[in-house]
Amino acid sequence: QVQLVESGGGLVQAGGSLRLSCAASGRTFGSYAMGWFRQAPGTEREFVAATTWRGDSTYYADSVKGRFTISRDNAKNTVYLQMNSLKPKDTATYYCAARTLGMKGGWRTSPYDYDYWGQGTPVTVSS
Repeated sequence: QVQLVESGGGLVQAGGSLRLSCAASGRTFGSYAMGWFRQAPGTEREFVAATTWRGDSTYYADSVKGRFTISRDNAKNTVYLQMNSLKPKDTATYYCAARTLGMKGGWRTSPYDYDYWGQGTPVTVSS
């Protein structure tokens, strides 16, 4: 069992940056693959980025590739999402998620493939 708490969201102008954090409780955090998702009002939750349990491999949605960076610090039980060059279409509530089965067999981009979720942190990008 792991509990996830996101922070770092807020209001930013287009072109700006934000760094989201996801703090995890539980001794098994370091063995879980982690992902970030986002959901805008009236839309489905969509994949943003993921990393393996070691943090040595990452994967991104095309819409954020080159602008967002996922990383993790297992010693601090925390996963991060650095978001640069933000655009109004990045406006959404951002969620971190943990996958207990790792990423063997390929990257998992469906919300149904993740087992634990945080409560979300809102990000608003103004034009």
